Amino acid sequence: MNSRRRQFLQGAVAATSILSTAKAYAEQAPHVHGGTQPPVPATARPVRAGTAGATAHARVVSPDVPHLPFTVENGVKVFHIVAEPVHGEIMPGRAMDAWGFNGSVPGPTIEIDEGDRVRLVVHNNLPEMFAMHWHGLEVPMEMDGGPGLSQDPIPPGGVFTYEFTIEQHGTFFYHSHFPMQEMMGLIGLFIVHPRRAAEPRIDRDFGLIFQGWALLPNNTVPNTLAMEFNWLTINGKAGPATTPLLVKQGERVRIRMVNLSMDHHPVHLHGNTFYVTGTEGGRVPRAAWTPGNTVLVGVAQARDVEFDAKYLGDWMLHCHLPHHMMNQMASMVGPMLMSHAGGLVPGSMEDGMGMIRQGHATAEHLGPAFGRTLGAGADGEARVTNMALGAAAQQGPAPAPDQAPAGQGGHAGHAGMQHGTIAAPNAWEVKGFPQDMWMVMDHLVDHKPENYGLRKEWTASMMGMMTLVRVLEPEMFDKIAELKRQHAEARA
Repeated sequence: MNSRRRQFLQGAVAATSILSTAKAYAEQAPHVHGGTQPPVPATARPVRAGTAGATAHARVVSPDVPHLPFTVENGVKVFHIVAEPVHGEIMPGRAMDAWGFNGSVPGPTIEIDEGDRVRLVVHNNLPEMFAMHWHGLEVPMEMDGGPGLSQDPIPPGGVFTYEFTIEQHGTFFYHSHFPMQEMMGLIGLFIVHPRRAAEPRIDRDFGLIFQGWALLPNNTVPNTLAMEFNWLTINGKAGPATTPLLVKQGERVRIRMVNLSMDHHPVHLHGNTFYVTGTEGGRVPRAAWTPGNTVLVGVAQARDVEFDAKYLGDWMLHCHLPHHMMNQMASMVGPMLMSHAGGLVPGSMEDGMGMIRQGHATAEHLGPAFGRTLGAGADGEARVTNMALGAAAQQGPAPAPDQAPAGQGGHAGHAGMQHGTIAAPNAWEVKGFPQDMWMVMDHLVDHKPENYGLRKEWTASMMGMMTLVRVLEPEMFDKIAELKRQHAEARA
């Protein structure tokens, strides 16, 4: 018997033992609520989340997302992961009831070293069955997390233990393998550092997860069946509530990006040229690194980019799809606001976002209308109610500038839109006006230490799937670090 076959059989025996133990545990497991950690065995040695192993490397920073702590039991790193409903905010004032892990959407970041043996104890606190997949990791079949194929689904209140040794390094992620649960937010980063530190040495390492949500007005629960998404987030936050990435001038920076949404994202970094150095399959050989400033992060893909932070500045990092650079975009917005409005529109916000309230999905009254197509062949005309995404908007002739609400330059009304003096006096005579929004939201996020020193009104065009890479002088970096320390102490 060759060594590979012997290792395979040994792994199968171990996996069978693990499955049996997990099944027994599931039958008596208590329900876990509110993101609390399950009890840690008294014999376990607690370790700070993300503690580095023998290899020196920069700890990954995942803004707005915590790290998952672990214990060490007989040389095995043990993580407890709780799948559960999570209430949070995409940005101040916009609540969302999603599903996540350990009280976080996305779930906490797991950070380990190549060669580690890990035990991942997954607790299902959801109201339905669940299974976890380790995306990109080469694990035994019994540990893959394919429900019905490699394991029975974990029942509500149940527990399943996954255990394996990881002989890879790179940017991976964990997520539910039930598709609609993925759209409810069940994903987290899984970072594996190499035995030998990467060259050139990385000084700052960041992890970002891109997601899309269909949130109807006055509803906090995502519509996972929708095909149109009006909130786009990075690590669970939409701009300007995303927390900037802070680096010192001259440092080497890596940004790890993972996409679990229904759209591909061409991610663009202002003012800097980077190299694509990794995928969800691991590190790319140096000879194949490609320079650029925009990288397409496809659905279910990971992309690592690296660059030297040579240029001081507050540089935008964002998806370059135009509708992904705005908040609360939907098919109704254009037809209801523009001066050339009057085409056929969906009869309601629900129709426009795929929320079928009655009848069949292929019914004539649910056919495409202006805003979702070019307007040609729209199936029916429907009355349009007050604007669903803000204040009421009026169709037909726009009011004269001197009759418009103060500060809105003849705009018919959308709370927060501020054309004001930046709109021409005859703006409403120009077909196609208005197009872009200028929404100053500094007051919503000025409490964050990471935003210290940004230009006044910096939030006006920071919306949707957007964040900042702030390349700072050492003195400013240290100043913000001190503000962060004080902020953390005040909250403790």
